[in-house]
Amino acid sequence: MTDRSTFRAACVQLRCGRSVADNIEAADAYIREAAAGGADYVLTPEQTALMELESEVLFAAITAEDNDPALARFRALAKELGIWLHIGSIAVKVAEDKAANRAFVIAPDGSVRARYDKIHMFDVNLPDGEVYRESKTYRPGSRAVICDLPWGGLGITICYDLRFPYLYRTLAQAGAAFLTAPAAFTKQTGEAHWHVLQRARAIETGCFVFSAAQGGHHENGRDTFGHSLIIDPWGGILAEAGTEPGVIFADIDTGLIEEARTRIPALTHDREVGLIRGTEMEMAS
Repeated sequence: MTDRSTFRAACVQLRCGRSVADNIEAADAYIREAAAGGADYVLTPEQTALMELESEVLFAAITAEDNDPALARFRALAKELGIWLHIGSIAVKVAEDKAANRAFVIAPDGSVRARYDKIHMFDVNLPDGEVYRESKTYRPGSRAVICDLPWGGLGITICYDLRFPYLYRTLAQAGAAFLTAPAAFTKQTGEAHWHVLQRARAIETGCFVFSAAQGGHHENGRDTFGHSLIIDPWGGILAEAGTEPGVIFADIDTGLIEEARTRIPALTHDREVGLIRGTEMEMAS
């Protein structure tokens, strides 16, 4: 009988460029390395198939989901290797001028078991002059998604979602045992916030957190932070990458989830809170 309380998880770290074919080949090699290392579940980063900031170049390279070469390749690979393969995201065309930043969870039989479109768009002006307007190119999703794995529920998110804790609390309270935040975090924001946000999401929910990342200097000129992470429900880092492409592993004991949630049962302590201004409080007193 298969043990449903433990499994081996792996995060694949990439440094994707502007060639879909080259990116697929690189991901394929590292996914195979993860499977050879005994991984039952493998996660890749956000934008596994293409890192591209220019809209015209992006739309010339991507297709609708049904015709996407990366998804077809990864479905076949999951079936060949007999693993749960979670593609952190791929840009898929959903309209002539809009894409979805879409995650896919693929079962060992090659079927797509879950899809998730990134909800929160990265529209920011960073202090060093970097400007991102993800909403110009991408259509945001509107639904949280949990995928049932043999070991428990997998809550699916992507990158900038990490800054919105209500999403992770919603997933955990709906039954997620594991949370994911595959990313292409900028070097600047990653240095400041990556570790603390990842650990906070684990601590707040009593979930394991798996986050595969893009890392290093990319062909499009962008620098990403890397440091793929696997975090336990108490906030401890089980595995961490540097900035180079590669694979990290951790053996997951699902018993740690109940242990953490029993020690601090914060998921059951929600209270309705009203809001008043200071002057209103003075009048009430």
